[in-house]
Amino acid sequence: MHPSTQSPGADVDGPIVASAEESDGGVNRRSFLVTGVAVGVGAGLGRFGGAASALADKPTSHRRDKPTSHHISKGDEAILRFLAAAEIIEADLWQQYNEFGGIQDGEVPGGSGSPAYVRALEVLDSDMSQYIHDNTDDELSHFTFINAFLSSKGAEPVDLNRFRTLPSSKASGAQQIGRLTNLMELTVDTSWWTRYRSSTMNPDFGDSFPEAVPGLSKGRFPAIPRNDKDLGPEDHIQAIANTAGFHFGFIEQGGTSLYPQLAQRVSDPEVLRVLLSIGPTEAMHFQTWHDKAGNAPALTDPTNGLVFPNLNEPPFGGEEFQTNLIMPEPTIFLEKKFPAVSIVRPTETEGAAMGAVNALTADGLFIGHSQEFFDALKKLASAADAATPDG
Repeated sequence: MHPSTQSPGADVDGPIVASAEESDGGVNRRSFLVTGVAVGVGAGLGRFGGAASALADKPTSHRRDKPTSHHISKGDEAILRFLAAAEIIEADLWQQYNEFGGIQDGEVPGGSGSPAYVRALEVLDSDMSQYIHDNTDDELSHFTFINAFLSSKGAEPVDLNRFRTLPSSKASGAQQIGRLTNLMELTVDTSWWTRYRSSTMNPDFGDSFPEAVPGLSKGRFPAIPRNDKDLGPEDHIQAIANTAGFHFGFIEQGGTSLYPQLAQRVSDPEVLRVLLSIGPTEAMHFQTWHDKAGNAPALTDPTNGLVFPNLNEPPFGGEEFQTNLIMPEPTIFLEKKFPAVSIVRPTETEGAAMGAVNALTADGLFIGHSQEFFDALKKLASAADAATPDG
């Protein structure tokens, strides 16, 4: 997750729900999902109904920081609002992946599935449908929690609903609803693969890294079937699944960095606790997808010439590039005089939010959006980047 004009309808700075439904004395997650993700997606999500109530109304006896009723600084509010927007965007893209490749149940928004796409994903791992489903569920919980937390502090939650204008895939399995993200024209940065294997370089020092799959950075490729013609030939649908596998890692490494980056700018202990508690789950996602991407089979897409190389052969290969190496290699941090250490990278905080917007834009996720959408995202990112620990 690397970077306004007013318009009729819900303001990007306005609440995500017109009225908060109450369940077990708190804000029901379903009320957020109905307007925050897509019409009709709230079914089956009642198990989260009481989650926000403990946050909004019931400070626990063992709390050592301030009670939940206090207001937060404008800077902390800006950081949380940007993270809520980023998580809404993530939830939108993961919902699309789940519609085709995830488990279809009432727990998360789904479609009807695509057997051919699932089979191709299972080449990367037999449990891909479960992982996609659970990643979707996690991102939904992140944005609904952050918005509920903002509301509990008297701050406005984030609403991006008026920007749900991008078309759905026409392939069997997808819902035909407006989207925030475009998964059909991606230009995927796969340098995260080599960055986390380097023992001598760190992007915080200005270092750059080669692409694991150079072709993905040089065109626009689908990560979900665009229509039923994309379900064959076999190497074509496998290339789409491979693209998704590397895109999963790209998205989640961004979140892995973004939370520690912005945590350095918050002033309130409870807001810090929120960021430090959500951030590690993004790292769990990233490590999962790092592992699965390494299983993407070498092939050439017969329809467009996209090449997925064998990552165990030159120019990679060797101990640092074996495909089952998914723990971050120790590398330089803070100053080169210190010994190498295994870390998340990058964690430099300056310009982190705008960097996320820029990276997602370069990824092709927002192809088809209006300038108003970009202005709204940049406004949120600029406010987050201007926040300081002084409040």
